[in-house]
Formats: sequence, structure tokens, C-alpha cells
Amino acid sequence: MSNNLLVERAPGAWIAPLISTLVTIPACLIAYVVGGLSPMACDSCGDAQADAFDASYGIAFPALLAGLGIALVLLFVSWALPWEQRYMARRALFALAAPLLVPLAYLVFAALVDWP
Repeated sequence: MSNNLLVERAPGAWIAPLISTLVTIPACLIAYVVGGLSPMACDSCGDAQADAFDASYGIAFPALLAGLGIALVLLFVSWALPWEQRYMARRALFALAAPLLVPLAYLVFAALVDWP
């Protein structure tokens, strides 16, 4: 029985999650910082523009955080799947989806904000 477990272990199963981690974590940090600094775009706005921006930012920033959180969950799942050959495709899919979700989350954020 232990021979079957050794045969099923996938060599190199850590490569896709590692590459995904090296891309996803910095991308999440950059998106978070840019999203957090976005209110500075409306420093010189008038009252009406500032009110519209603040109202839309109050919806958009939590949406950005949710998207980044989902990307981190996908990254965690890519590491947490069993290190067996039959999970290689799923592991690669989750590892690929995590960094692709970060720019998508930022695009949703940028679309929701009423920019001045």
C-alpha cells in the first residue's frame, strides 16, 4: 500500500503554486496600495464631484478587497491540494487563476469608481 502512495506523488507539484505565489502576493500588494491611494485623485474636486467619488469609492474599495481576498484563497487552495498526480491539473488551474484574478479585481474597482 505504501508503494502506491509513492507512485501517486507528483514530482514538481510545488512549482505552479510557487510561481503563482511569487506573482500573486506582489500583485495583490500593488493593487491594494494603488486602490488605497486612489482617493488622492479627488483632492482638488469640488463638493459635488467629491461626494460622487466618495460614494462610489465606498462601494468599489470593498469590492477590490473581496477580489484580492478571493485571489489569495485560490492561491491557498493551490498549495493545500494533496500532492498527488491526479490533482496536478486542479493545482495548476488554481495557481493560474489566482494571479489572473488580481488585475480583474482592479478593473472592477476602477470601473465602479466615479473618477473626476
